[in-house]
Amino acid sequence: MTGVSGGSEHLSLRPLDTCDLNMRKTVRHVSIFLFLLGLPGLGFAQNEKTKPAQAEPPLIWRDPGDISSRNLLCGSGGEKGRPDSSVTFEKEDTEGSNPKFDVHDQDGEKWKVKLGVEARPETAATRLLWAVGYFTENDYLVPELRVKNLPPHLHRGQNFISSGGLVKDARVKRHPQHAEKKDTWRWKKSPFYGTREFNGLRVMMSLFNNWDVKDENNAIYQDKRSGTEMYLVSDVGASFGSIGYRLGAGRGKGSLDLYKKSKFISRVHDGKVDFASPAHSTVIGLLGIFSIPNFVTRMRLRWIGRNIPVEDAKWIGGLLAQLKPEQIQDAFHAAGYSDKDVMTYSDVVEKRIAELRKL
Repeated sequence: MTGVSGGSEHLSLRPLDTCDLNMRKTVRHVSIFLFLLGLPGLGFAQNEKTKPAQAEPPLIWRDPGDISSRNLLCGSGGEKGRPDSSVTFEKEDTEGSNPKFDVHDQDGEKWKVKLGVEARPETAATRLLWAVGYFTENDYLVPELRVKNLPPHLHRGQNFISSGGLVKDARVKRHPQHAEKKDTWRWKKSPFYGTREFNGLRVMMSLFNNWDVKDENNAIYQDKRSGTEMYLVSDVGASFGSIGYRLGAGRGKGSLDLYKKSKFISRVHDGKVDFASPAHSTVIGLLGIFSIPNFVTRMRLRWIGRNIPVEDAKWIGGLLAQLKPEQIQDAFHAAGYSDKDVMTYSDVVEKRIAELRKL
């Protein structure tokens, strides 16, 4: 507006005439027009600073880069992300079927502690998911965890706690770095439904024999810096055991014998592959009748391991094949398994990867 303003000063040096009035009207009209240009919602060009930020598309998988160099002992949190061996109790979490509670460490970082049969298989499963590019929470298996300020009695898991608040073989996890949980997501309503990456995640669930693939076990995290939403399976504790829910202690979770004996690929048909897991639950035994609702629920989840395009199964198999045997073993070492169990579990996983490669 410098030129217009300068013109007004020059006009004021001589008598006002019709030309001057027209000029002033023009200046006023131009000023109004330029003002309107800056108003939002009028369809005119806006200043770059006023443009709304474009949301990043959500992600379910990210290129892991050199898979053969990934550290599966530490997983997504890395060595520096390991929790302290001493934490302070905050509150008990009564959701789900396994005992768990919230704690914070000496830096104020919050963690979720899970006890019982799911602690080891979940730690190993998150390592393998992260290795091939899927998002996970930061999971660690702590052989001995000292929990301060524990209440005299917990609703669940008291049998896992020794005097002085000592907890053995605790799975400790926290949110992905720089992220916060926003919501859960549904398998059939996922924005990635039908994509190669989505189908690869389905194969991973079958690779682990993770039969507990309910929607509430999925989570959406949002990166605080970029705003990107990350879709992940946040509870994979029902892994490395039976192909489906079973009655009895442990419900088939983390059973090496059941995992070793179970079938992986059921059949290949019309360019699609069906996996044995997740399978329906058992309703055998004296109390079997009470598992009928569970049986129906599990039947409805079987599709997650069925009718997966062969090329998508081979794709994830190709990523898994880049893992060295030592890395697969590290995933189970990180979960606190004995050397013998590490080798047996790793051998089964390697054979399953070979099956995918042969499709």
